Amino acid sequence: MREIIFYRTENDRCPVEEFLDKLSDKQVEKVLWVLRIIRELERVPIQYFKNLINTNHIWEVRVQLGNNIFRLLGFIEGSKVILTNGFAKKTQRVPREEIKIAEKRKKGYFERKDNG
Repeated sequence: MREIIFYRTENDRCPVEEFLDKLSDKQVEKVLWVLRIIRELERVPIQYFKNLINTNHIWEVRVQLGNNIFRLLGFIEGSKVILTNGFAKKTQRVPREEIKIAEKRKKGYFERKDNG
């Protein structure tokens, strides 16, 4: 079983919670349903969770509800999935700036962890 953690910034903001707060109740329900799949299944179908190529081991949580497509990005540490940011997807590719945000937050996470 994986543990799902929402990344917190140095000033204790939670970007994933802020993103979820902008969604409708039905959209949040679907996101939480996908997160339960990721948490509970040993082998998660690629349609819900995959490693993004050409990144610093950034993973993508994939959620679709009707015509709405949402993505949460993050990284894995042991049995933890640490989610760093979320966005509504409007193009075929994951926006490079969203990947850069996830990579920067991953780096900051491990720097803070190493420094206590």
